[in-house]
Amino acid sequence: MTTGLAPLLPIESSRFELITDYLTLAKQNLKMLILTSPGERMMDINFGVGLKRYLFDMNNESTYQDIASNIRSQVSRYMPFIEIQKVEFRTPENDPDIFPNDVRTRVTFKVVPLRITGMLQLDTNLD
Repeated sequence: MTTGLAPLLPIESSRFELITDYLTLAKQNLKMLILTSPGERMMDINFGVGLKRYLFDMNNESTYQDIASNIRSQVSRYMPFIEIQKVEFRTPENDPDIFPNDVRTRVTFKVVPLRITGMLQLDTNLD
């Protein structure tokens, strides 16, 4: 019998892989928290940052501060064992390696009880 902490998402076939380390599990859970829109999770309408709901907001520092603040607030509430160290946004204006309509969100975090750090990168295409 295979043992693990949780299924690795997305599940693509009848055989699925299991997450076997806590950093990967924390990264997957953080990704789900950031990508889930408020109201999307049954029984808890407040869960989630809803990164995609910011797609048509102004591309400026104020919007990025709102997103970072929302990420910190949601993590504090739903994943208190994680400490957000930095939230960065990369756009074509400040990174020539990014395609014209993309925004790259990079979250550096620490799993406090385990004293391990990780980084989650999410690329959002605005096309």
